Formats: sequence, structure tokens, C-alpha cells
Amino acid sequence: MKSTKKTGKPRPDKSQTLLRQLATVPDRLFGGAFRQQYGALCFRYRKDGPGIEILVITSRESGRWVIPKGWPMKGKKPSEAAATEAWEEAGVSGAAKKKPVGRYTYLKELDDGHVAPCIVDVFQIEVTQVRTDFKEQGQRLLDWVSPDEAARRVREIELKSLLVDFKPAGRKKRDRG
Repeated sequence: MKSTKKTGKPRPDKSQTLLRQLATVPDRLFGGAFRQQYGALCFRYRKDGPGIEILVITSRESGRWVIPKGWPMKGKKPSEAAATEAWEEAGVSGAAKKKPVGRYTYLKELDDGHVAPCIVDVFQIEVTQVRTDFKEQGQRLLDWVSPDEAARRVREIELKSLLVDFKPAGRKKRDRG
């Protein structure tokens, strides 16, 4: 499923800006605690053969490929927060595992222009519902791709490893015929 994104001028890659900012204030990266986020590794079994497809989406700001993720939510367990992000950012829902399948780190540019290092605990979600009407519809591109292609598209090295090595946990054998 692909969603259309608002057309406009491509945004410049901000990684150099972020690195320059961090070089001037290294204590931001090394002096404080990492901020916690929760991500959703959304997948589905291929209809046309063996294997899985993984959902990747574009970020709203830079347009780079990511997985749905966000901040902790009051009153929600981490896996529930990840599932909420998947629903709001991509219109998908399904069975979420309560234990993370892994984690990765990245640098988040905050609304005030500062940069915060983040740790993202990633929860697997076997997608059973895909909707076209969701909160951030039209603000992102969505694509279902192979684990190898998902790993190729994302920037974060630890996330690449999670995606390429991902094997769904806890699935019962079901008749494919």
C-alpha cells in the first residue's frame, strides 16, 4: 500500500547540520541520558509465496525511510504505544508482542532545534488491518518491502540489522492453501 505525500521541494539532508551541532556541544550526546521511544516493526506474510513484507514509512520532516515510532504515552504499555504509533502514522493495526524484538539508537532533532540521542525499543506487530484513513494520511509515503529492502532503505545501522535479521516470533503454522 502506498500513500501519496504532499508534493513540494525536496528537503535537504539534515544529518550534516545535526553532526555540526553535536560537535559544538558534545555534552548533549555524551553528558545526558538517552530519551526513550517505542517503535513498531510492522510485517505481514506474503500472499503470493513464502516470506514476509515489512512496512517502511517516510518521516514527515526529512522524507527518509523509517519505521513508525514515538514517545512513551501515559497510561499505555510500551507495546501499546508502538501499536498506537503504527495506527496513527501508517493506518495499520494487528497483534503486537509485549516484549521488544530489539532496539536501536538515533539522533532526534527536537522542535526547539536541539538534538537528543534516543533509544528506540522495537515491538513486532503482525498486521491484520490496513486502512487508508488515518491521522497522518497524506503526510508520509508507505511501502511494503522485503526485509532486505527495508534494511537498505533505513539509515540507522542498528535498525538495518534488526530488519534484515527479523524472524517473526510466536506464529502458529497456518494453512497457506
